[in-house]
Amino acid sequence: MNYKLLGKSGLRVSELALGTMTFGEEWGWGSSKEESRKVFDTYSQAGGNFIDTANRYTEGTSEKFVGEFISSDREHFVVATKYTLHMRRDDPNFSGNHRKNMMQSLDASLKRLKTDYIDLYWVHAWDYTTPEEEILRALDDMVRAGKILYIGISDTPAWIVSRMNTIAELRGWTQFVALQIKYSLIERTVERELLQMARKLDLAVTPWAVLGGGILSGKYNRNKDEQGRAQTFRSLKENDLKIAEAVIKISEEVGCSPSQVAINWVRQQPGVIIPLIGAKTEAQLKDNLECLKFSLKNEQIAILNEASKIDLGFPHNFLRSDNIRDIVFGGTYNKIDNHHKF
Repeated sequence: MNYKLLGKSGLRVSELALGTMTFGEEWGWGSSKEESRKVFDTYSQAGGNFIDTANRYTEGTSEKFVGEFISSDREHFVVATKYTLHMRRDDPNFSGNHRKNMMQSLDASLKRLKTDYIDLYWVHAWDYTTPEEEILRALDDMVRAGKILYIGISDTPAWIVSRMNTIAELRGWTQFVALQIKYSLIERTVERELLQMARKLDLAVTPWAVLGGGILSGKYNRNKDEQGRAQTFRSLKENDLKIAEAVIKISEEVGCSPSQVAINWVRQQPGVIIPLIGAKTEAQLKDNLECLKFSLKNEQIAILNEASKIDLGFPHNFLRSDNIRDIVFGGTYNKIDNHHKF
């Protein structure tokens, strides 16, 4: 396991983060405490130090398990948790991004985690109701109080994130150093704005669902009915299975699992990319960690890019067209060594 700086901060985090939404069985599909402990220990023994949870995960059990698991060496681990999602139904102030919910959520998380501070505190999802300044000032107050060391933002439009970091910079408040988004070979639309913004603002990116909800493990390609259709509890797009098939072919070429190929495609994207890997069993985590033993070749990445390509849309396609580049650059585009481009 190697380590990366968390965006524009000096914080050192492992190159894979452990997602703990599977810690606990309250939602009907998670892991027991014993299996969660095995997953945690396997990750830690591999050199992992970056643990990601949230106040809502398995009704708070995930945080309780994490708090117990890190207790013998709290200072070693970089613990990230989140607020926004509801912890009490039918009470409007027990959810959202506002200061009241932030403070009560943070205090409750500190108790469940049995710690005095959170290394990285995430805004979990944008609520479209709370002013940006209220969130930023409240987060900055919590940093000044020593309850939070760094802040990040998850599942939020790019224009909001960039505006908030600009406000924070101008007012001398704490800025976001990390961005959490859904990103995989199945879901590449974040390349239109969010990833480009993250590279420009030097935000570390912690992608979730890097296996596309299990599609990229190849299990749905293998599990078909008599008509050759993928058998699954969810609706699958035909193109998803084609992308998974490309992943499977490269995994056979490399001699690894499809999951390892899918993780490494994300891991090798430009910028500071730290994939979140979650596992219900120790065996699944061990398989995922094997991705650290190799890198995909450029030609393999190109094959996967082609199989999963998306339409970037306006203005990206417009500005990249030859005729517009000719008008903008007067025929000199190919003569300029542009180190700024993504």
